[in-house]
Amino acid sequence: MAQGSQTYNTYDGSNCRLISASLSLPVLEKNGDIILGGLFSLHDTVVEPSLFNFRTFRWMQTMIFAIEEINRDGTLLPNITLGYKIYDSCSTPHHALKAAMELLGNEKGREVAGFSGSVCHGTVPVVIGDGGSTQSLVVARILGVFHIPQVSYFSSCACLSDKNEFPAFLRTMPSDFFQVDALVQLVKHFGWTWVGVIAGDDAYGRGGANIFADEVDYNFARTKSQDAISSIISNIRNSRARIILVFALEFLFSPHSRTGLTGIQWLASEAWSTATVLSTPRKYHNILQGSMGFAIRHAEIPGLQTFLHRLNPKNTDNHADPFLVSFWEEMFQCSLAVPAEGQKNNSQGKPPCTGAEELKSITNIYSDVSQLRISYNVYKAVYAIIHALKAMRSCVKGKGPFLLQSCPDLQNVQPWQLLHYIKHVVYSTTIGDEIKFDENGDPVAMYDLVNWQFRGNEGIEFVIIGKFDETNTALNQKLQIQEQNILWNGNQTKVPLSVCSSICPPGTRKAIRPNFPICCHDCVVCAAGEISNQTDVIECERCLPEFWSNDERTACIPKQVEFLSFTDSMGITLLVISLFGSFSTCVVIVIFSCHRSTPIVRANNSELSFLLLISLTLCFLCSLTFIGQPSKWSCMLRHTAFGITFVLCISCILGKTIVVLIAFKATLPGSGVMKWFGPAQQKAIIILCTLVQAVICTVWLTVDPPSPHRLMPRESALVILLCDEGSYVAFGLVLGYIGLLACLCLFLAFLARKLPDNFNEARLITFSMLIFCAVWVAFVPAYISSPGKYSTVTEVFAILASSYGLLCCIFAPKCYIILLRPEKNTKKYLMTRTG
Repeated sequence: MAQGSQTYNTYDGSNCRLISASLSLPVLEKNGDIILGGLFSLHDTVVEPSLFNFRTFRWMQTMIFAIEEINRDGTLLPNITLGYKIYDSCSTPHHALKAAMELLGNEKGREVAGFSGSVCHGTVPVVIGDGGSTQSLVVARILGVFHIPQVSYFSSCACLSDKNEFPAFLRTMPSDFFQVDALVQLVKHFGWTWVGVIAGDDAYGRGGANIFADEVDYNFARTKSQDAISSIISNIRNSRARIILVFALEFLFSPHSRTGLTGIQWLASEAWSTATVLSTPRKYHNILQGSMGFAIRHAEIPGLQTFLHRLNPKNTDNHADPFLVSFWEEMFQCSLAVPAEGQKNNSQGKPPCTGAEELKSITNIYSDVSQLRISYNVYKAVYAIIHALKAMRSCVKGKGPFLLQSCPDLQNVQPWQLLHYIKHVVYSTTIGDEIKFDENGDPVAMYDLVNWQFRGNEGIEFVIIGKFDETNTALNQKLQIQEQNILWNGNQTKVPLSVCSSICPPGTRKAIRPNFPICCHDCVVCAAGEISNQTDVIECERCLPEFWSNDERTACIPKQVEFLSFTDSMGITLLVISLFGSFSTCVVIVIFSCHRSTPIVRANNSELSFLLLISLTLCFLCSLTFIGQPSKWSCMLRHTAFGITFVLCISCILGKTIVVLIAFKATLPGSGVMKWFGPAQQKAIIILCTLVQAVICTVWLTVDPPSPHRLMPRESALVILLCDEGSYVAFGLVLGYIGLLACLCLFLAFLARKLPDNFNEARLITFSMLIFCAVWVAFVPAYISSPGKYSTVTEVFAILASSYGLLCCIFAPKCYIILLRPEKNTKKYLMTRTG
């Protein structure tokens, strides 16, 4: 501001434009032995183009306060006076770049800018700023070329930690990497798996959202156009996400988009977690109450508030401040310009300022020192530089860090030398915080976890409910939260839920939805035989072979044992059929015993008939050994009893068939063959045939006997108890031997079927053997293909069917004649030749 009779310069700060003909940017400066450069975005063209940023103006005044404090103290740098040169970067990379070139000085400014019209005022060895990450990216590339150290107080983009691209960049603001680490731990702490992310379309927003998205696998969008914002709001309303992380400012909460945003728990990045621009207007309270976010650690700076209140345009010490006019006019909504004659107000319609206004009379973000966070970063940045200068001054000749162990010259500070000392600076603040930089130029990350709590007429209060300290290496100790002090959105005390899919209960598993984030899934019931006894399992566990899942699929229970039991319907049916067959055979025996002297009983050796009936009774009864729970002895008994009784039965039929056939052949003149097939020889045939089967069964039981076997199919809920045949060769020999005798008997009976008798028993034997062979031929494939206990049922059915076939075909016609046609039960009738 040029001095004159109440006239001021023509710099229109609200629009960040130079109206004067000079190409030089307005600068707030003070001479000194060492000049510190400063970049502050005093006019925010991102949020509102005409808004003077009181918060940033306080940061700038904090830098001046720290420098003045050091000059007054004189202990850190005795006999050295610090000065400053501060520019307004206007929140745009273009203005930040131009301000950085002004700080570079004549030669370097022209070298970078490529023109000779820039009026510069000397080179500074270090720059404090800028605030925004986007502006710092531009400035850091320029200053890095000349190794001029840059210490930012608010740029948090993780990309600035790349020392290959930004070798001279340092900051007192933690990197977004640590902020995102804190946010991720916060999300995991409360079990939120479905989180929306919204970010501004700048380096800060893109960087933070990308890092967070790598952790949570989802974000919404990163832009601020009205159409895009409407799309974002629509997505928020339609999604099931109730936790929204915002890397942006108030453009999201414009009047057109606020409707329907209530009931959402907002997570704030440190850029707006304590922003008065959002917490002060009551229009945001119903939306943002309960919001939570990480903020830079705050501190008290003694004497700062008094220093902030000192400003006054009438004070001659402030006349050199080109930014004071814009600040004063915005603060008091008046005009310092002298109105033209005849005009009450200036062209903007504001009343004139008297200059007698007092800053103490207005309470706003500028004079509010209760939340000194970024201001504290500026304060630390100034002191970090001063401690580096002190270390340079303390260098002992011959032990310096540079070539030939030389020390720097404090009378001619070289930026690259100062950069070296700033990187290695270590000091403690008045509140005990240790300040140092890591290899990436980043400070130790410490955050306060703040909660926006609505206090009625008092408005929003930022309540500290936890802390994040990156120095606590244990993962579960970095984040500490006092949950009892939290008020959630809507003043709720219960933690809100935000999940894409509900928790899968025990008995189900998670099935990831295609083309959806990993936290979105369906709950699928475990398959039969599998269980899950915990929530949200990925895979169900298969039960052991002898166990099966319960109906709820939460536990494995012993499988139900299945065998052909006397109590189930199939077992009862076979039992009744078997006993009825045995009873019928006994009835036939009684009938034959009562009529044993009749010709039809005596024909074909009555002893063989009785022996056949007894063997048939045993055949019916041996089927009972197949019913009931298999045991070692029952398994051996059922197969051997079956094999021997059936061979005995078939041997008797074979003997009767031979007798019938030989009897007719013996009637020929001179034939003596009958003497070779008398009763004794018939008995010998039966004993010999049965003995062969007995030997086979004995060897079978000795070498590899049948034994109980538990069949446990994976896909079945049953354990099937069966009798394993042991030696399949022996089992095949038993069946094969029975089949051989049956085929021989069928062949002989077939030869004798047309012998000329009124009662030719050979025909009856032929029919019975046909049925017998048909049953057992069908048995083989049926037995092999029958599952579980039904293979046993098939075998029992074959035994009963073949036994009934023999009983009915051979003895039913005889019983018919004995009981109903006694006139045919005579020797004369039986001996009459029909053919």
